[in-house]
Amino acid sequence: MSTVTNAAGYLENLVQSWRRPPAASLFWLDQLRAHAMNSVGTLRMPTTHDEEWRFTDISPLGRLPYPAARAAPKTQFSDISHYYLEEAIYRLVFVDGQFAPDLSNVANKADAIIGNLSSLITTHGDTIARYLGQLAELQNDIFTALNTAFLHDSACIIIPQNVSVTTPIHLLFISRQKEITSYPRCLVIAESGSNVTIVEDYVTTEQAAYVINSVVEMSLSDTAHVNHIRIQRDNQQAFHIGNCTVALAHASQYRSVSITLGAHISRYNLNVALAGEGAECTVDGLALISGHQLADTHTFIDHAKPHGKSRQLHKCIVDGIAHGVFNGRIMVRPHAQLTDSSQLSRNLLMTNKARIDTKPQLEIFADDVKCAHGATVGQLDKEEIFYLMSRGLSDLTARNLLTYAFGGEVIDRIAIPSLKKQLEEIILARTQIS
Repeated sequence: MSTVTNAAGYLENLVQSWRRPPAASLFWLDQLRAHAMNSVGTLRMPTTHDEEWRFTDISPLGRLPYPAARAAPKTQFSDISHYYLEEAIYRLVFVDGQFAPDLSNVANKADAIIGNLSSLITTHGDTIARYLGQLAELQNDIFTALNTAFLHDSACIIIPQNVSVTTPIHLLFISRQKEITSYPRCLVIAESGSNVTIVEDYVTTEQAAYVINSVVEMSLSDTAHVNHIRIQRDNQQAFHIGNCTVALAHASQYRSVSITLGAHISRYNLNVALAGEGAECTVDGLALISGHQLADTHTFIDHAKPHGKSRQLHKCIVDGIAHGVFNGRIMVRPHAQLTDSSQLSRNLLMTNKARIDTKPQLEIFADDVKCAHGATVGQLDKEEIFYLMSRGLSDLTARNLLTYAFGGEVIDRIAIPSLKKQLEEIILARTQIS
């Protein structure tokens, strides 16, 4: 009962801080916000009694009645420049969910349309309206509905037909205020034949508690390619709820690497719909947590058309008394013949009190498919430790090397040298066994 009451209190506080647009407004964005808040009124906060949330207790949110961020503090370049990626020419920076133009480098050219919602809505409003709030299901997810109701700023990226953006686009979301809720938003429209790499990066300069509720929507037209790298490195008092929805058309390809390092409680929902024939996705993830952290990753890969292909590898390294959760669901619908899909969940427990709950799922309704899934949970292999010690390494060095290598397999799939180096240093530091 207390779980429901606490969560309801958090929700009530947010609803009270929402400002309804004028009743006479016909602007589609105001209508979208109002529709989202109406959806909030029909939904409730999830509890551990819900199957999809049974391992993730978010009742501590009830003790965090944090309003939506209204004004972002002035941020200097020198405060955040160490987070910049040297390979990224285009960069959108958001502070507590609000666009910071002075820290960003945008583009509005024939080769790429990159900017904030408010600056692009007058020139590309019809295109944005077709996708914004239309891919993510706000009717069934209260966090998506809340994000949409409070939607103000949003990263908007439109890659025109047959255009390849050769350098990564860096979306840097910075948390700088304590005891607020921020609502980062991102929309990516990749037109047919286009190619782009997106880095979605969450960092903080604040060591107090705050809440992040993010939503990303991506639409890939025929033969489009999107490489999506998501890094979550909030502090260990934060709460982070992330939702990402990806729609793939004919022969399009989506590649994702998600790295979870921070937050006291984090939840990431990734829904990938292979809605076109021959669409492909590769979804990789790594959660590295310790102390009292809880990291929950839920993915849904939906094969709706024939000749689809999906590959998924998710890893967890859990130290202290932390708790890692993975639920990976793959559905092959009746007409999705000749689907080729595989999924693997591998988990490493660093202590006897660390906990993993993993649930790979296959739901197959077609008869001509090739599908496989599996999961492993355990500690470091004693034979591998013995082998390294027989080559002259100490027991401690052998354990550190094996732990780093376990996580490094996912990091190696990031093709941006400066970001890869940052993450390698973090993984190396956090996988050292004392």
